[in-house]
Amino acid sequence: MCAAPRILAFSGSARRESWNRKLLAAVVEAARNANGEVTLLDLNDFSMPLYHGDLEDKDGMPENAKKLIELITQHHGLLIASPEYNSMITPLLKNTIDWCTRGDENPLIGKVAAVVSASPGMLGGVRSMTLARQLLTHLGCYVIPDQCILPQADKAFDTEGRLTANRAREAARNVGSSIVDAARKLHRIKD
Repeated sequence: MCAAPRILAFSGSARRESWNRKLLAAVVEAARNANGEVTLLDLNDFSMPLYHGDLEDKDGMPENAKKLIELITQHHGLLIASPEYNSMITPLLKNTIDWCTRGDENPLIGKVAAVVSASPGMLGGVRSMTLARQLLTHLGCYVIPDQCILPQADKAFDTEGRLTANRAREAARNVGSSIVDAARKLHRIKD
């Protein structure tokens, strides 16, 4: 049996009915269909205090940060849904990334990454997605050029949580297959 690229996926939204979580589910499905092995996390299961250097000095690295760092090191790539709060990435996403880079070594270096975003507005979360891509690039990730931006996300899903528009489904498929393909090539995983 061939090794499959391992992708760690999570959303920067903690809301149960988040449009970004629904969009992420579509991209995760596409990555699995492209023969990627995807671990889908809920950041609600990895709660951490707001990053603060004095807190880190006093108490050390939170256990959930250690767990996330270990998960990141076990995967070839990251698939992140980046919601947009006031034109920025969410505090949850930023705090998660901040804590994960506080270990002895930055676990993000050399990882393939993809960022998707959904928003009820006309821009589809593009501002947040751009900032998340910039941050991941700065931290050493190879961010794939494929994008999936979902405007009017409040109208984009059926009652089962599936994307209704062909264009959105195609963008999700492209990102899912592209991250698997990029991880396979970058990490020299044979088919």
